[in-house]
Amino acid sequence: TTGNVRTLEAIATSAAHEGYAVTLLPVAVPTQDEVRGAFSRLGELAVDAVIVILEVHLLDAVALTLPPHIQVVVADSDAGDRYTVVDTDQAGGTRAAVRYLLDLGHSTVWHLAGPEESFAAQRRADAWRAELTEAGCTAPPLVRGDWSAESGYRAGLELAAQQDCTAVFAANDQMALGLLRALHEQGRYVPEDVSVIGFDDIPEAGSFLPPLTTVHQDFAEVGRRCVEGVLRQMRHDAAEHGTTLVPTRLVVRDSTAAPRVR
Repeated sequence: TTGNVRTLEAIATSAAHEGYAVTLLPVAVPTQDEVRGAFSRLGELAVDAVIVILEVHLLDAVALTLPPHIQVVVADSDAGDRYTVVDTDQAGGTRAAVRYLLDLGHSTVWHLAGPEESFAAQRRADAWRAELTEAGCTAPPLVRGDWSAESGYRAGLELAAQQDCTAVFAANDQMALGLLRALHEQGRYVPEDVSVIGFDDIPEAGSFLPPLTTVHQDFAEVGRRCVEGVLRQMRHDAAEHGTTLVPTRLVVRDSTAAPRVR
């Protein structure tokens, strides 16, 4: 995804600043065999540490073997107590977005979720539902995409047909972009008829029409803390466990407003 690319760029920059080179081993298809093969190749290379950006259910399902001296940090995932984890505050960012829409006066918030296999998508969906429940609101049926603008467009056609839909929280900005197009084509004005919030704050978010209200993720800070984590483990020759959450913030632009009085 776009977020993973930006995290990788930050990791490479931070590592170079510390005098280390980065070897990238992409997993073309996220299967157990591919993951096992990638970790086997890492064991053959002269690497000091590994930063993993991967859906962690595969890590749990695969018997991974790495030399004991190699330290591991997992980015944007949930490795339980097996590894150090650096992640964006997915739940906090989602709750802030949903709460903002409810505070504007919307009776509920629909959710355009990411793919089922994504842990980030699941965290955001869980937090969306929890925030609505705590506010005493009924959660509408979840609509799912695959992170792409095309899937956001297809889901947007479905959401545009829901006349009681006045607010949508999209799990990323690319799907929000497709959603905006679908709403426009179906004659649903944003934000007059439907308010839209995304997640990521990609560089183009402010150039959407209208400019997109979204949750800002600090990908550079995630990458920096990943490198910081593995270097700390290397220097102390000891593995660490636990999760570091990088804060998010809501960036309010023109795609959100109070619901139109009917």
